[in-house]
Amino acid sequence: MPPPLIAVIGPVETPLLQAWGEHYRALGVHEFRLALHIPEHAPAGTEQRLRDVLAHLGITPALVEHGPWHETTNSTLRDHLRANAGAGWQMIADSDEFHTFSAGLEETIGVAETEGHTVVRGLMLDRVTATGHLNGWCSPAPEATEEGPRDRLDAAYPLGGWITHRLLPADPRKIVLARSNVPISSGNHRAPGHHPAHGQVAVVHHFKWRNGIETDLRRRITHFASGTWSETTPAVRHEAARFLDHLAQNNGRIDTTDPTLAFRPVTLHDHPPTWQDEADQILTDWRPTHAETSPER
Repeated sequence: MPPPLIAVIGPVETPLLQAWGEHYRALGVHEFRLALHIPEHAPAGTEQRLRDVLAHLGITPALVEHGPWHETTNSTLRDHLRANAGAGWQMIADSDEFHTFSAGLEETIGVAETEGHTVVRGLMLDRVTATGHLNGWCSPAPEATEEGPRDRLDAAYPLGGWITHRLLPADPRKIVLARSNVPISSGNHRAPGHHPAHGQVAVVHHFKWRNGIETDLRRRITHFASGTWSETTPAVRHEAARFLDHLAQNNGRIDTTDPTLAFRPVTLHDHPPTWQDEADQILTDWRPTHAETSPER
């Protein structure tokens, strides 16, 4: 039986949530344990819009919370969902993260169990447009194309590279699968005490860099700095500031030609052939580089 998917969903675009649900259904997920978090700046009607999208996918959220987006908000909701999801393996994902595996989901879990691992790690691969512009993405009406939402998202952001740990630099590590009794740190980045040094590494296709991200990051900086939203460390707003600086230096776009960021064509359907070796090296070498970055990040 595939594991339940644990996720906290914010006010994301309708087509992104449709593509996300379709993607995890295609992986074999049957049970979705979701919380909706609606921050104060979300437009009126956001909760109902998200509920409608999920209902179309046959999903009912287990929790709904309205209020500030404190740095601990997602972790608190996630832990509540995990505690009520039962014993066994659980998949964890954010609403802009699309996990892929070199083998099937159940085979991946089987390998982890054979090797005595209680988690499966992932590594963020940041997806962007071909030009690096922060384009809006709108899924056409179903009758307009034979492609599904997931394929259209894939085509809209055809490049994958290393924004998270080379540009920001933030923690690119993710725990994508974990046994229910394994605690997971903020942001799903680590499971302290559970580190399979040579285990499988999933691709975490990270569709964060879309239209509206500039406004979102500026809001984070303002709200965390003012105390409107509480933070654990200044890391989140410092990372946001670095991304905004990069945009300012590149006429409002991500520099997809920068060799440091190593952008290459990727899709959700094809596992990069050199992924495991590349990911192992990054996961072995990566360490927080700034004093303000929490060890848990």
